Amino acid sequence: MSNLKPVLDFARALHDNNNKPWFEAHRAQYDEARACFEDFVQEIIIGIDRFDPLPGLRPADCIYRIHRDIRFSKDKSPYKDYMSAVIAPGGRKATRSPYYIHLSPGHSMLAGGAHQPTREQLALFREEIAAGAPELHRIVSAPAFRRYFGELTGERLKTAPRGYPQDHPQIEWLKLISLTAYHPLTDEEVCARDADLRIVKACAALKPFLDWVSAIQAQAPVPNER
Repeated sequence: MSNLKPVLDFARALHDNNNKPWFEAHRAQYDEARACFEDFVQEIIIGIDRFDPLPGLRPADCIYRIHRDIRFSKDKSPYKDYMSAVIAPGGRKATRSPYYIHLSPGHSMLAGGAHQPTREQLALFREEIAAGAPELHRIVSAPAFRRYFGELTGERLKTAPRGYPQDHPQIEWLKLISLTAYHPLTDEEVCARDADLRIVKACAALKPFLDWVSAIQAQAPVPNER
């Protein structure tokens, strides 16, 4: 039952005033928004822990810093105009596919899956899909998954990937470069008193897909192990 209106209000104001002097002058507002977001993430952790154990996980392990990495970006805005967190064992250092929560006015969401997988991971996903992927079909056809996430989303190729025919029965999945599930959240849904309960229910529907993604990713070699 966290109050997330301060999060959206601060993100909206920061979007229009993304500079250090303004941020420092409004640090108290940021601290309030951050505290509200931490309370919310704690509620989500408690809810997810009932069906996907998260021993010892704290909001501080999960929440991303608000400062942007601008070293290689043309956009030198110093701050992110949103708040986000990844929830999984290890938090930001998770080695499995996490639940991703993103709060921003008009652009909030719950998402998860394989975002920008390595070349080796993507090859394994495509092998599984080309072979039929019965488990994936079962997961994405489940009523709860379809209710919250609909179809798989993600950046995709315009044509068939190399080595696969254009008329393959799973061609639309094979074109995917990222395999993700995405559930948009309106500002009204974010600010609702039962937002945490609704999001936890969506996370429960997302879990089988994250398990499938994580199992395949785990088969790929990790960097520096070649």
